[in-house]
Amino acid sequence: MPGNKISDIRLNMGGMHNVENMMAAIGVANELAIEPEKIKAAVATFKGVKRRFEYIINQKDLVFVDDYAHHPEELKALINGVKTVFPGKRCTLIFQPHLFTRTRDFATAFAEVLGGVDNVVLLPIYPARELPIDGVTSSMVLDHVQLENRSLYTKEQLLHWIETEFSLNRNREPGEVLITAGAGDIDKLVAPIKQILTK
Repeated sequence: MPGNKISDIRLNMGGMHNVENMMAAIGVANELAIEPEKIKAAVATFKGVKRRFEYIINQKDLVFVDDYAHHPEELKALINGVKTVFPGKRCTLIFQPHLFTRTRDFATAFAEVLGGVDNVVLLPIYPARELPIDGVTSSMVLDHVQLENRSLYTKEQLLHWIETEFSLNRNREPGEVLITAGAGDIDKLVAPIKQILTK
């Protein structure tokens, strides 16, 4: 109803896009005359959409988020969301580029956005429906990332790195955020990474 006010709403997700979606949902619920306390409770318990700022682990010293982001603007929104929700925590982003043409066309934009985290790990390009293009690899992005901590691993190497270097050297105070992102098959690594981090 016009003039209604709902205070102390808590959305347990980062990113302005999620705030905007929440506002639209609240507007619809308000038009349907749903009680403010029910709206507030629904927002507080909303777990989000699979692979969109999806919490895999959410502990004080370690947060693991998986996201479908596969375009520079989506990655930028994801990184900004993480920095908003977890200010001060060290951020490691594991990204699997999706498509050779997208990697070729946006290599510079990807590199610029990926420079916004503390540590970036790239996987080889997920080809989907495309054949390889000469000279187009994840290295063409990684070579332009302005970070000291940047790596390119196969999936097997990544899991070894998570088990050894990441697990042993992660920032326990004030904590660490680990993100997996991409539209390829990187989601198949989420369960093994979680298993390594929680054993």
